[in-house]
Amino acid sequence: MEVRPLKVSEVNGYIKRLVLSDMILSNLSLEGEISNFKHHYSGHMYFNLKDEKAKIKAVMFKGDNESLSFIPEDGLMVVASGYVSVYERDGEYQLYVRHLKEKGLGDLYKAFEELKVKLEKEGLFLESSKKAIPTMPKKIGVVTSSTGAAIRDIITVLRRRFPPCQILIYPALVQGNRAAEEISKGLAYLDSRDDIDLIITGRGGGSIEELFAFNDENLARTIYSLKTPIITAIGHETDFTIADFVSDLRAPTPSAAAELSVPDILELEAGLKKRLKDFERIVTETIRKKRAEIDLINANLKYYNPINRLRDKRQELDGIFKDMNYGIERIIATRSREILDLKSRLDILNPALVISSGYGIIEDQAGNIIRSIGLVEQGDEISIILKDGKILASVKDIEEGGWQDEINL
Repeated sequence: MEVRPLKVSEVNGYIKRLVLSDMILSNLSLEGEISNFKHHYSGHMYFNLKDEKAKIKAVMFKGDNESLSFIPEDGLMVVASGYVSVYERDGEYQLYVRHLKEKGLGDLYKAFEELKVKLEKEGLFLESSKKAIPTMPKKIGVVTSSTGAAIRDIITVLRRRFPPCQILIYPALVQGNRAAEEISKGLAYLDSRDDIDLIITGRGGGSIEELFAFNDENLARTIYSLKTPIITAIGHETDFTIADFVSDLRAPTPSAAAELSVPDILELEAGLKKRLKDFERIVTETIRKKRAEIDLINANLKYYNPINRLRDKRQELDGIFKDMNYGIERIIATRSREILDLKSRLDILNPALVISSGYGIIEDQAGNIIRSIGLVEQGDEISIILKDGKILASVKDIEEGGWQDEINL
């Protein structure tokens, strides 16, 4: 199958997504020398960061550079923090600078990288060590500043998405020297309770110094030791801290942490309604099928019921008996007609009928019927049988010639 060739814009867009999804490239700090600096009339700053071997293009937008405490210039050593992305139109990657510090601030980044390498070697960042986030927590503990925007965002989202969930807030400093210690105490307290299903900790955006409390080693080990699942939401989407690497789930913002911690009750209701509808459909279909099976069983019972079969056989016998009667009647009728025919024939041959018609039967003395004159002689005694008696006579004379001749005459 021929693969469709990609457009240049599609490739650049794909590479951009790959770069933005990389954990390192999405939050890094670079140390280098500024060159080719240009402060555009739009307010954006364009420059290169270079060292003795290479350089990278960089841009710092107006909204990020307005709070700079110094004016960048060529040759100045700085530490730039931000993320690497691709400028899709030209197909060039560059550093998008969110914070820019003079080199003196590089010590914080160095400490961050050293601690990151150390804890990673110890296995604190392993995915296999991370706990599953509960699907529907009943109670969530939150460790953050009680006055910041982060807590307001978290509460608003939780109330909107899943009102049944309870919220327990542990107020703590989120920046400064005592912040890491207070956050650790809050996490330990919430973890000691049996009614907390999930913990959220974090704060809104800020500079690397403001977020550095979440790069504390003791805080990282506290997070790793928790038995309760924890979500961290520190700074903006491009901000990463040691706490993010150790936690069970990292959210890009406090609002996103709240989104990830609970389901949307409206979606749950819609899902339940759909499941109920599907269940009703399945039950209805099951009942229909079972009724059809019962109807078939009833039909089979009626068909194979011995009483019904006996009734059918009785009806069949009645039919046979009826056919037999009809056959016998036909035989009797036929035989009756035959008998009548025979009777008619016998009646024709019956001598009594002949006698009753005026004829007689002549017998000799031995009782033999005399059928011809050759059987008698003159003077023989004979008997003439009539319908009402017998005449005894003797043969006086014999004349030849039949009675047919006399009739013909």
